[in-house]
Amino acid sequence: MDMDNKEKEELDNQESTDTVENDEGLTEEQKQSETDENPETESSEQDELSVLKNELEELKDKHLRLQAEFDNYRRRTLKEKAELISSAGEKVLKDLLPVIDDLDRAMESTATAQDIDAVREGLDLIVNKFQNFLKTNGVSEIEAKEQDFDADKHEAVTKFPAPSEDLKGKVIDVVQKGYTLNGKVMRFAKVVVGE
Repeated sequence: MDMDNKEKEELDNQESTDTVENDEGLTEEQKQSETDENPETESSEQDELSVLKNELEELKDKHLRLQAEFDNYRRRTLKEKAELISSAGEKVLKDLLPVIDDLDRAMESTATAQDIDAVREGLDLIVNKFQNFLKTNGVSEIEAKEQDFDADKHEAVTKFPAPSEDLKGKVIDVVQKGYTLNGKVMRFAKVVVGE
């Protein structure tokens, strides 16, 4: 009798596994019959899939176009930068030409000049013109003489005994002038520092 009960339980278990419900609570047979009855859901899924594919293709196309535009922009800006660098000094040099013309005239006049004071005065005018040119282009001279030594602006060539107590640690002589361009040091002033 125990054997018969066991057989019955096994048969019941086997039948229940044949009608196992899926995640939606439907048996496999019900699910199959429902998909057979609703071909509209299948076609709507295909329509949705084709719409998504079209959107994907459009996005890919937009991405490729945007990437190509960026590459063109990058090439164009690199070309513009290269042109700017090659012609950047042209304006400065063009503004410098009148000073060179004045120097040429001064050199010609020194050969036949009788009055040294007039030559000196002419050279002073040329130097002033050149200094004005430098100022208009953002170049200024670094003040160094009798100033406190500043390693950010001055380069100490040597130390020398200071002629007076108040010149210790200060610049007592300038060997070569220093210049800044718009506040940034172009060339350090080479100086002698008092000790």
